[in-house]
Amino acid sequence: MGEPAPLAVAYDVGSVSPAEIAVGVAGLAPVAFLLPGSPHVCKLRPVLSQLGRVVQLTGSPERDAVLVRRLAPAGVLTFSENLLRVTAGLAHALGLPGHTPEVAEVLTDKHRQRERLRTAGVDAVRCHPVPDAAAWERALSAVGLPAVVKPVHGQGSRGTFAVRDRAEAESVRSRLFDGPGGTWVVEELLQGRPSGPFGDYVSVETATGPGGTRVLAVTGKHPLTPPFRESGQFWPAALPHGDHAAVSDLAVRAVTALGVTTGICHTEVKLTPDGPRIIEVNGRLGGHLNELARRACGVDLVPSAALLALGAPPPPAPAPPDRVYFQFHGLAPIRPGHLRALTGGDEIRSLEGITGYRSYVRPGDHVPGGVGSVFMDFLTGDVPGHPAMVDLLDRALPLLRYEFSDGATSWIESPRRAGTDDPSAPELPRTA
Repeated sequence: MGEPAPLAVAYDVGSVSPAEIAVGVAGLAPVAFLLPGSPHVCKLRPVLSQLGRVVQLTGSPERDAVLVRRLAPAGVLTFSENLLRVTAGLAHALGLPGHTPEVAEVLTDKHRQRERLRTAGVDAVRCHPVPDAAAWERALSAVGLPAVVKPVHGQGSRGTFAVRDRAEAESVRSRLFDGPGGTWVVEELLQGRPSGPFGDYVSVETATGPGGTRVLAVTGKHPLTPPFRESGQFWPAALPHGDHAAVSDLAVRAVTALGVTTGICHTEVKLTPDGPRIIEVNGRLGGHLNELARRACGVDLVPSAALLALGAPPPPAPAPPDRVYFQFHGLAPIRPGHLRALTGGDEIRSLEGITGYRSYVRPGDHVPGGVGSVFMDFLTGDVPGHPAMVDLLDRALPLLRYEFSDGATSWIESPRRAGTDDPSAPELPRTA
């Protein structure tokens, strides 16, 4: 009897960890990692080769389809935003369940996604492409101010700026077009409703397969750090029942309108005074959500995604947790520098309700700067309710201190201030 058909997993940065993939897929099928030539993959290749078979992708859709066809996989999927289009092309070439190439294109192109949602009558956020500097003024006129500027393709709030007036428009224009080129979109800036002490947005995690789309969970968010940087999330979201139903319905209509037929999607939704609005739909499992799901509900979302790639119907939604389970990330500063010291980890671990604290950086490491959500560390915990979560974070976060130097000056950041006082960056709002 021959070896069972493998599950081909395209792996790159932003994915759930290799160990989570190997453990989650175990019992379903052997895992074969499909690898691009990225620096992240080169660093982890020895680990990946111990956990499963590895196949080096060439970057040519035709040659890669031949390579993967030789594996005779039972399914193909990815947890990495960077590889959504590659994986869709392979699934299509091999006749396997997954996003079609057209759906993957819409999921990873912010302008096309907005157009599709508008045409379907799901959401009509104003959006205009900016392929070059000549289109800048046309886009601002079409969308109006205030606005938000994003790369057409991107994740983690990288290269995302707010524009509230003409002065900020000129500042952002110079950032975008006085250097290497890129393609951008200008979107209507969605104004959130007052939601303190929580973020004014949530995400909706959905699973789609034979039989339709099912909502797995609505994830609450901590307030954004300017300009649009995410610092963490929690289950369950702090929403009234009516709002929970409204954001769930909007997310299901959005993934349906985009043509999703297979897989887990992560849809970010803004809570505005006029109701929920779509921020964006991502065609893969959201970052760190698997860790949250395992702690909060005892559910591993990796095998759920794998089963969908194998043609199974969507799984039932996990039972809502009876406590609040949370994650929090300290953010690197907007200006670049070297980390000189990080203190407070031992004190924070001793607090009741904190279940884990892990630093991603060490003294001497360089942080690149910029407005993306670059994480310094990872804090987890669980408490009886949402007020207790707010109280615990209010006590825990001041214990952490990050000391940086850029060679000329030194400065100290704390998790809730990281990067907000960069003198070279315009003051930006906490809305997205």
